[in-house]
Amino acid sequence: MEEMIADVLHEENKEYILMEAMNLHGQDLLQLVYSYVKNKAVAEDLTQDIFVKCYKALHTYNGKSKFKTRLWRIAINQCKDFLKSWYNNKVVVTEEEPENHRTKNDLVEYEVIQREDDDELIDAIMQLSIKYREVIYLFYYEELPIKEIALMTDVSDNTVKTRLRRAKELLKLQLEG
Repeated sequence: MEEMIADVLHEENKEYILMEAMNLHGQDLLQLVYSYVKNKAVAEDLTQDIFVKCYKALHTYNGKSKFKTRLWRIAINQCKDFLKSWYNNKVVVTEEEPENHRTKNDLVEYEVIQREDDDELIDAIMQLSIKYREVIYLFYYEELPIKEIALMTDVSDNTVKTRLRRAKELLKLQLEG
């Protein structure tokens, strides 16, 4: 993707890059954002804002890091900014979905997804503080190497390793105790 971006940037076809980024990374980015904000509607809005921000800053991409790393960095910063914002601290957003709008396929899918063990683990992960939750998500769900996580989170490799170890210890305590 990096070579494609370099080629396309010379052609000034930023829309194409944005569409490719949305197709390749959209769902993963949405899941990352959701892991921060814990609200589907807000996560969708923030993900859209992240892609807009990426589009506007595309001309500054110099290829020193992977495009995905840059996109994740933008996302993490946007999420942290949102969590510190007045809106997040003062406005309560609800996302209640009426039960009668679900189809049979949705109900079957919903039951499969709602396995008890997975729910327990997800709940435990979501209760971790953000610094532990982000490294768990990036390492286990995005399968990123420690060096790349360190770049994204702007901390050292050893800090990432320590946070992973502490997060696993906290999860173990939560799930066993």
